[in-house]
Amino acid sequence: MASNHRSIYSALAANLLIAVTKFIAGGVTNSSSMISEGIHSVVDTTNQLLLLYGLKRSHKKPDQKRPFGYGKELYFWSFIVSILIFGLGGALSIYQGYLHIMHPEPLHQPFWNYVVLGMSVLFEGTSLFIAAKEFNKARGEVPLWEAIIKSKDPSSFLVLFEDGAAVLGLLIVGILMWCNHQFNLPVLDGLASVFVGVLLIFVSLILARESRSLLLGEGIAPETRKKIMALAEKDEAVEKVTNILSTYQSPEEIVLMLMVVFKPELETAEITSAIERLRQKIKKEYELVEFVIIQPQSAAAIKPSSA
Repeated sequence: MASNHRSIYSALAANLLIAVTKFIAGGVTNSSSMISEGIHSVVDTTNQLLLLYGLKRSHKKPDQKRPFGYGKELYFWSFIVSILIFGLGGALSIYQGYLHIMHPEPLHQPFWNYVVLGMSVLFEGTSLFIAAKEFNKARGEVPLWEAIIKSKDPSSFLVLFEDGAAVLGLLIVGILMWCNHQFNLPVLDGLASVFVGVLLIFVSLILARESRSLLLGEGIAPETRKKIMALAEKDEAVEKVTNILSTYQSPEEIVLMLMVVFKPELETAEITSAIERLRQKIKKEYELVEFVIIQPQSAAAIKPSSA
């Protein structure tokens, strides 16, 4: 989790440093696309603050109101971040671009826009490099998209996507601003703003999809489920594990429920002892499993195999 904090802090510092300079440059040069980039940086700065808040809240200890803890706070705030990217980032950028396409105005002193863009690419690129480095360290040999789909920590890929969109957006703005400057086509400035807005909306939809899935309750991977089932069925008291239910409460906490048929000759005390033994075995083997609930079932729960 410390590595995630590092990538978030680096993104926060980068966006804070360049947001003000973008707005100043946009105001001085009358550039719609630069103002859109400023909005983008403000939204990103807010997003990093919300992620840090979500991370802090997710570590709050369980209480009577939330017996399984507050881990899903991170998933909730990650979903809010994706909405902000869509609304404040994407929609406002498109609206700003639309106004300048309808009423194009020439650039004033574009030199300062180039200076700010260069600084922004440097800061955002550094932040992207740090985020990519931390994410690659966590994913190992797993392909990038597969790692994003399987990741249970949205703070890692949120920063990666935000920084990637920021760098790509800066390149789009830089190219169209240069064309505007060279060929005196003010409408391109508004078009650049629209492109940035569309890019942000695309990114927000991907992030919303992943955050929503985690918020609704993703379970453990099928291969892990099979391993836990095999581990439980090795116990001398277990006849059959009929089902396993699970959900991630946070990137570091799993709630697990096993439906278990115990051998019919066992006494109540022996079943109680077996339940505690199974709980300890699973928690020892899988450190992320914070809560293990074992529900005994009757032998009738075992479905007869088809002939």
